[in-house]
Amino acid sequence: MKAHSGEKPYQCNQCGKTFLQSSHLKSHLITHTGEKPHICSLCGKAFTLKSNLTKHISRHTLEKPYQCRQCNKVFSDNSGLGTHLKTHSREKPYQCSQCEKTFSTSSNLASHLITHTGEKPYLCSLCGKTFTLKSNLTKHIQRHTVEKPYHCSQCNKVFSDNSGLNTHLETHFREKPYQCSQCEKAFSTSSNLASHLITHTGEKPYLCSICCKAFTLKSNLTKHIRIHTGVKPYKCNKCDKSFTYNKGLVSHMMIHTVEEPYQCNQESNLAEPEVEVNEDHNDGENYNLELQIKPTNNKTFACSQCDKTYSQKNQLIIHMRIHTGEKPYQCSQCNKAFSDNSVLRTHLKTHSGEKPYLCNQCGKTFSQSSHLGTHLLTHTGEKPHLCSLCDRAFALKSNLTKHLSRHTGEKPYQCSQCNKAFSENSGLRSHLITHTGEKPYQCKFCGNTFSRSHHLKKHLKIHTGEKPHRCRQCGKAFSQSISLKKHLKIHTAEWAETGDQVAI
Repeated sequence: MKAHSGEKPYQCNQCGKTFLQSSHLKSHLITHTGEKPHICSLCGKAFTLKSNLTKHISRHTLEKPYQCRQCNKVFSDNSGLGTHLKTHSREKPYQCSQCEKTFSTSSNLASHLITHTGEKPYLCSLCGKTFTLKSNLTKHIQRHTVEKPYHCSQCNKVFSDNSGLNTHLETHFREKPYQCSQCEKAFSTSSNLASHLITHTGEKPYLCSICCKAFTLKSNLTKHIRIHTGVKPYKCNKCDKSFTYNKGLVSHMMIHTVEEPYQCNQESNLAEPEVEVNEDHNDGENYNLELQIKPTNNKTFACSQCDKTYSQKNQLIIHMRIHTGEKPYQCSQCNKAFSDNSVLRTHLKTHSGEKPYLCNQCGKTFSQSSHLGTHLLTHTGEKPHLCSLCDRAFALKSNLTKHLSRHTGEKPYQCSQCNKAFSENSGLRSHLITHTGEKPYQCKFCGNTFSRSHHLKKHLKIHTGEKPHRCRQCGKAFSQSISLKKHLKIHTAEWAETGDQVAI
């Protein structure tokens, strides 16, 4: 009878909340103590209520005894079935008092009410991001840990949350109920349709407050801001290395697996991949390799030319272009071609002048995050890479590798046109321009073109009047270091005549 009368005689003496039954009050009181006496014997997770533990255990057993009579969908608990049945009846008895929007469950209404207050009480301890709902925080934390407990029964793909799995399942059943009214393209979710509609308007409402770059989606702006702040929220739980984006962490985690997909396995017992090669060439002429790549038994993709293996098919395809010389990605401004689309995107920044990576110590900007990382070492003075032959130290491992080639005399990079050899790949690339006569670097002031970027940088100082190289003896400044060296000889001659020491 109390349920009909609305009477709730049991009151919590800590927060004043009232309940219909004494058992409900007892359950509520535990939320103030934080006690979780009911522990799952399979994974160790603890719960405040025994009923919640029972529901949780059904996730381990995959038991779903509650079935909908209308669509045969099954659920692990009765409350899940009850909520689902409202989707058939379209009943939405819970109404928001502020905007009159209605909901099928009281929990959905409670979640919605927070959108009016703007309150985000759930804080991620790893990156500081806040959330309106605890469930959203739980999903977010799984991105840091890379835990993906939800498994697709159709293709074995895994997901960090159940909603992601449900969205993915629609790709198997091809159900796309949300259709664009402008181009008739269909989508599986309403959010995907909403994102697509912006492509017709060209609207970019999300603006970066630091560099004023605009984005179509708020999620893209959030990712972009990490470039400025240097925040790397995705942390490896095995070596403490952190990453700006989740995909970087996922790629990194392969290093810790038993399988070492990036290692050359010339003497390994790996199964050979099934690779069909169609050769259409004459002796002495260039030819292309058309590959139909299939994975090996241990789910790696092996190169038939050098036995290098990769964990993903697209990585092998990019690698094969080293052997074929294929460069399908061409710059529309200077016609320079690249084997990888990401390299082309990096190259385009040299034309646009975009430098989004900011040093927070001196304000200098860079077009690539790797260049910023290299620059930061100039502030610390750290040189952790030591040459074992001459004790010279370097900030970067790549510089040490280049230096070692001077000791060994090794020159592995050979020009295919004149057989000249180089110790570094960059030296070979610079040399190749002498054969083509290409001058891709153009001065924006006078239109003069140059074969190398550092030649353009020297030339620009003529227009800007910059003279960073200053003589410590007389204070005269020069735009190029070589001019300063020539100038110093004047002081050297004066010192020889007078015997005075020259400060160089």
